[in-house]
Amino acid sequence: MVQDTPSVFVIILSGFILMLLMGSFIILMVLLHRKRQIENKQRLEALQAEFDKTILNAEKEIQEETLSHVGRELHDNIGQLLSLTKLTLNSSKPEKIQEGRQLVNQVIKEVRTLSKDLNLDWVNAIDLEAFIKRELSKLEDLNFCQIEFEKTGQAEEVDQSKKLVLIRVIQECLNNVIKHAQPKKLVITLIQNPQLLAVHIEDDGVGFDTQKASNGSGMYNLQKRMQTIGGSISITSELGKGTLVKLILPNSIA
Repeated sequence: MVQDTPSVFVIILSGFILMLLMGSFIILMVLLHRKRQIENKQRLEALQAEFDKTILNAEKEIQEETLSHVGRELHDNIGQLLSLTKLTLNSSKPEKIQEGRQLVNQVIKEVRTLSKDLNLDWVNAIDLEAFIKRELSKLEDLNFCQIEFEKTGQAEEVDQSKKLVLIRVIQECLNNVIKHAQPKKLVITLIQNPQLLAVHIEDDGVGFDTQKASNGSGMYNLQKRMQTIGGSISITSELGKGTLVKLILPNSIA
C-alpha cells in the first residue's frame, strides 16, 4: 500500500494540472469571446457612424443643390416674369391689365413651387419614379437632349434613409452627364422588385476612360455611398460611345 503512494500522488497531480489547463482554456475562450464582442461592437458603431455621416452629407448636399436651383429660378425665371409684369402693368392699353394679372398669377404659382422645393420634406414624400421624372423634366425644360424614362416592375416602398442617399447619387450622376457627356440622348431605367432596386443611367455622349476616372475622388465617393447603404455602382464607358451607370441595391425594399 505504501508502494502505491507515488502513483496516487502522480494521479492527483496530473488531475490538478489537467484542471488548471482546462480552467485556463475556458478563461482564454471567455476572453477571446469577449474581445470579439468588443471588436464587433466597435465595428458596428463605426458602420453606423459612417452611415449617419453619409445621410448627413446627402441631406446637406441636397439642401445646397436646392438653394442653388432656387437662386437660378429667382434670377432667370421669376425675376424676368416680374420685370415683364411691371412693363405690362405700366402700359396704358386696357388689354394689358388682364395680361398683367395672368403674369402675376404665374409668378405666384412659381413662388409656391419654389417654397415646396425649400422644404426637404419632399424627399420623404416623393417616390423614386416621381423623383427621376422630376429631374428629367428639368432637363427637358432646358432642351438638354432627347430624354427617355423606362420602368420595369411595380413600385415598392424603400427605406427613407437609403432613398435619400440614392436620390443624391442619382443627382450626382445626372450632374456628370450635364457637365461632361454632351449626349444627344439620355435614358434612365428604373427596375424594382422584391429582390432588388436598380437604376440605369445611359447616355450616348463622349464617354471616358474608366481606368483614369477610377482614380478620381468623385467615383470613390459614389462607390462609398452605395456601399454604405448596402448597394453598389458599376460604370461602363468608352471614348466616343457613351456611358452606362448601374446603381444596384439588393434586398433594399422595406
